[in-house]
Amino acid sequence: MDSGDIILGLDSGTSVVKAVAFDLDGTQLACASVRNSYYRSEGGAAQQSMTQTWQDAVTAIRKLGDRVENLAARVVAVAVTAQGDGSWLVGANNQPVGDAWIWLDARAAPTVERLNQQPLAAARFSATGTGLNTCQQGSQLAHMDRFYPELLANSEVALHCKDWLYLNLTGIRATDPSEASFTFGNFRHQRYDDQVIAALGLEHRRTLLPDIIEGTQTTHPLTAAAAQATGLRAGTPICLGYVDMAMTALGAGVHTGEANTACSIVGSTGVHLRSVTIDEVWLNPAQTGYVIPLPWPGYVTQVQTNMASTLNLDWLLNLASELLNSFGCEIDHARLVGHIDRWLNAAKPGSLLYHPYISIAGERGPFVNAEARASFTGLSYTHNFGDLVRAVIEGIGMAARDCYQAMGSLPGEIRLTGGAVRSQPLRQILSACIGAPVRISQREEAGAAGAAMMAAVAIGAYPSMESCVKTWVMPLLDAPEAPSADLQQRYNQLFPTYQQMRNDLPAAWHALKQF
Repeated sequence: MDSGDIILGLDSGTSVVKAVAFDLDGTQLACASVRNSYYRSEGGAAQQSMTQTWQDAVTAIRKLGDRVENLAARVVAVAVTAQGDGSWLVGANNQPVGDAWIWLDARAAPTVERLNQQPLAAARFSATGTGLNTCQQGSQLAHMDRFYPELLANSEVALHCKDWLYLNLTGIRATDPSEASFTFGNFRHQRYDDQVIAALGLEHRRTLLPDIIEGTQTTHPLTAAAAQATGLRAGTPICLGYVDMAMTALGAGVHTGEANTACSIVGSTGVHLRSVTIDEVWLNPAQTGYVIPLPWPGYVTQVQTNMASTLNLDWLLNLASELLNSFGCEIDHARLVGHIDRWLNAAKPGSLLYHPYISIAGERGPFVNAEARASFTGLSYTHNFGDLVRAVIEGIGMAARDCYQAMGSLPGEIRLTGGAVRSQPLRQILSACIGAPVRISQREEAGAAGAAMMAAVAIGAYPSMESCVKTWVMPLLDAPEAPSADLQQRYNQLFPTYQQMRNDLPAAWHALKQF
């Protein structure tokens, strides 16, 4: 076709910006990516250049144009998603007010602790369904208001990453229902909530909050300046997608019409999302996790996130690689990855317990503790390296179950996405740990696809998200893989001990933190 057959999905992650071309049936045609970067500094700061992030997005789109013939004429819509949380402050003339505070920024930790002790803390959680943590814009703005007031004084609007890209593409200051409701609003009506804003002590900063737009219903045209920068046609409809977690889950099949389905994104971090109706949301007593709306009327996702998932495995393999290399054996990480299935198949199931809290930032799901650290329990002289590998994967599975259990009952089926789930033994472990069948999504770029699906509905290519999912998602789901009964029984025996230990370990984490 010469024109009108491509939706461009733009997904700006923490380390990579991707521009992906899909046809109207959801087939991925091409992808171009650009490495992104952020920097850390004293006090737990983690920041990213807003100007560079926009330039990286432009470069990714330009690179896609080099790979897809006549891209500009063929694009019928562009959809944008990006990393969630964080604070992307914009001032006069739509210029950045310094570099963005991204989701990894930990400076707001004392403010989170203070706000969680305030009288309105429970009301805030009840409205948002989301536990307060340092990642979020609400806690970051509250911290800025107290310690960096000049940042907010120079700001006209507080955006998230995808909102910043949308502003550059369209000239419109806006955010979407997902990030608006879990940060400053109420997941039931997906608008701002006065009591939530009061709980954060930000009533006097309310003018910083942008309008909320629903991307499946409202688009804005690509500006002439953005058209010149990207090489796309001015006037092309731009769709503001939801936060990347929701878009990735949507593209990977978190909700396809059945009840009690879920999605686990098994990457460096672990994201576990369960699709439920608004009335089915269960708010856990620990007041952790997120409730993130879906662009599917009446449905939301309950979410718990492990700060580290396959990052635990990377640590173990890197340890082995460094040791071997120190003795002159040139064994890289990729070669060790090729042995994972062999190690998993040879090791005895459930011979060790591993708590997978290897991230230097601690843990945030299903509990919040910045001091959390990883550990093996039950080591004996007979254990070998393969046993350690299996224990790490089992620990990732136990952590996923811990997260799902904090959302209420366990899901009936889990859709898996992420590079690690290509391993059949790993899928078997995850399925048995959680006690539910698993299905792989063959979708390569699920986040960009989820956003592109919203655009497909917005431009009328599909009458509803339900009809779009039937074409874009269902054909890419593999057959369900049921858990092994014996393996499930073993993990059912171990899980209460796993939970009890993670309840007992904080004293040890705190003691270790002192040195």
